[in-house]
Amino acid sequence: MLQPRATIAVVAPGTELGEAFLVWGDGSNVACSSEGGHVSFAPTTEQQIGLLRYLTKRFGQVSVERVCSGPGIAHIYDFLRDADPAAESASFAATLATVQVSRAGLEQPSENKLASQSLAMFIDILASESADMVLKVLATGGLYLAGGIPAHILPLLTAERFLPAFTNKGRFAELLRRVPIRVVTARAALLGAAFYGLELMR
Repeated sequence: MLQPRATIAVVAPGTELGEAFLVWGDGSNVACSSEGGHVSFAPTTEQQIGLLRYLTKRFGQVSVERVCSGPGIAHIYDFLRDADPAAESASFAATLATVQVSRAGLEQPSENKLASQSLAMFIDILASESADMVLKVLATGGLYLAGGIPAHILPLLTAERFLPAFTNKGRFAELLRRVPIRVVTARAALLGAAFYGLELMR
């Protein structure tokens, strides 16, 4: 249940990774920006450690945006494919793009296991990074997943898939279990710009 006037966290993976938070002040929520997407990627499993090593060779410093964004899905797919090249079908490789990986992982998980595995790893990383953001600002008022990707893969953002990685924070697991989680499906950026414009006109 949402706690009135408590801090709210926003994590928005799309073309990049946006992160922000809202605090209560002067009778309404005040949005606070951040560059949280550029903090270092912190792997939580052996496979993610392998992903970090793989991307370190390519980029040097690996920010969480490298693995938790649209391009991040492609980087995860590259890592899994290079670990098992025979798992990729030639026909799929010929048309490969981030949107194809997402669609195949969502709609054809049994036919395209690499795409399905890529989305599963992406969701685990998104869940862990979201929990980190909640803990950093103590967002007991809720977590909002925004950006283009969460709405697109909404059927996969189930409690069974998302929550284990989200609550995997040791002694703070119980606190995280109580944090309400919502997915923003509206075109929030446009609505926000319109609302801000109306406020300026008053």
